Amino acid sequence: METNIPRSIVYVEDDPEMIDLVTLILNRRGFVVKGAHGGQGLELVLQEKPDLILLDLMMPDVDGWDLFQQFKSNEITKNIPIIIITAKSQPIDRVLGLYIAKVEDYISKPFHPQELLASIERVLSSPTPADYTD
Repeated sequence: METNIPRSIVYVEDDPEMIDLVTLILNRRGFVVKGAHGGQGLELVLQEKPDLILLDLMMPDVDGWDLFQQFKSNEITKNIPIIIITAKSQPIDRVLGLYIAKVEDYISKPFHPQELLASIERVLSSPTPADYTD
């Protein structure tokens, strides 16, 4: 029996206005979003254990790729899917994200709200490695 528990998302981003905008978009769709400013991201993700992480790459206090590696190397967070949301929009950046780092999706700023929602719905409806254990 499926319950309608809201899906939780942590958005790691240095721009408070971006966090507010994404939170507004996603709250309207029933998601629970918590924002973390840069380096606070790992602590908040460990505390919340969200269904999904949205991660900016260019932040003044921490490199997004370093934070990505910390998420993937931690037993608690390694199976949480990650969508990159960044101003790094060169094709090589996208290739590095999707095919080298193996992020679930790579969205370039500025983006259309529907693009973000479609990506989140697709990622959250896909099986994760944790779904195959037990």
